Amino acid sequence: MHRAASARREPQLTTDRGPLLAVLGVSVDPDLLELALTHRSYAYEHGGVPHNERLEFLGDSVLGLAITTTLYRDNPDLPEGELAQMRAAVVSTVALAEVAGRIGLGKYILLGRGEELTGGREKASILADTMEALFGAVYLDQGPEEARDLVMRLVGPLLHEAARFGAAMDPKTHLQEAAAERQAPAPEYTIESTGPDHDRRFTATVSVGNLVTATGTGTSKKQAEMAAALAAWTELHA
Repeated sequence: MHRAASARREPQLTTDRGPLLAVLGVSVDPDLLELALTHRSYAYEHGGVPHNERLEFLGDSVLGLAITTTLYRDNPDLPEGELAQMRAAVVSTVALAEVAGRIGLGKYILLGRGEELTGGREKASILADTMEALFGAVYLDQGPEEARDLVMRLVGPLLHEAARFGAAMDPKTHLQEAAAERQAPAPEYTIESTGPDHDRRFTATVSVGNLVTATGTGTSKKQAEMAAALAAWTELHA
């Protein structure tokens, strides 16, 4: 476990965006694509060039409308509250970061040096925001139908896993509730850390009585505990 953490390699910037476009299955104007992939940290270090936050704002609405319409159409018997929970789960930072990870988005993002050195290419918030910016770029370049189709290709399949992503938004609470439902002891966590101070990695182990034991890693104790809790919740609900 410790050897794997110490041997970990951060993804590096890739300037050839052809493979990304191939995975997306849609063409995007090169300038818009550049903008969608430009994080504010890069912009600030390069004379205040435009960054992707406005596209992210647009893409958030594109994503929300596509998912909301699908949920409304495909679940005629579900009340508004359940539909809202499902939507929140699949448009969450956790869900979008997982999608971004699957398509290797991190290696295409233009980051400032500080973010680069602190693992920005794997940060859920940066990955999720860039994913939304891509949706916004496709909307502007190719129109609403292409943007909706992209959302449903990438994010739509997560609707079948809405419960998992709902748990991922607050995994420690969900794990505690799952333990209580099974009349099991409350989850207990232990933490170990490896690496130098500037690149510390934490590994959390959580146990729920004799039901399940799981581990998770992260760049902070909180992140590691959340990862462990989600792994344990997922195993309990397998």
